[in-house]
Amino acid sequence: MKKIATLFIVMMSLCLLNHAFAQITTKYGDDVSTLDGIMKGYYGVVSVEKGGKVSFERDSLLHLAGANVGSVSENKAGKKVFHFLTLKRFHQLSDPSIEKDGFFESEIARKVEKFGSIYHVWSTYESRNTPNGEVIERGINSIELFFDGTRFWILGWFFDSESKTNPIPREYLKN
Repeated sequence: MKKIATLFIVMMSLCLLNHAFAQITTKYGDDVSTLDGIMKGYYGVVSVEKGGKVSFERDSLLHLAGANVGSVSENKAGKKVFHFLTLKRFHQLSDPSIEKDGFFESEIARKVEKFGSIYHVWSTYESRNTPNGEVIERGINSIELFFDGTRFWILGWFFDSESKTNPIPREYLKN
């Protein structure tokens, strides 16, 4: 009887241990239990064929409720301007052109800083209109994430594009 009880305890412990390291996926199949997985989902959600549809619902499952996004642009006077938006408003503004022309964004380098459950990711990207097409833009995404012990949540992200006056620093082009 002791052997059966011991075996039962060992089996239950293995089941609990396996559950602790189980992969967590959203209903769209995005693995949010790993940093690599959520980053793959982050880029995958905005990558669509010409005429395809971006899924705001899919993207919202990667983000903590209330997450915001931002971008930098230049006004007519050449002054840098920061645009701060809700995730929903970002999709309202960007999805029509992404869906019309097609858009594929991929990560080409990553720098990660971490303290406790908070992660900061500098993610250098390239954008194209087709998966293997000409690069139309490069830049850096600054992404804040929270790991709750089971899964990652995007708290917010901000990006700036590369230009002649704003080249990507060499250290952000290496992993």
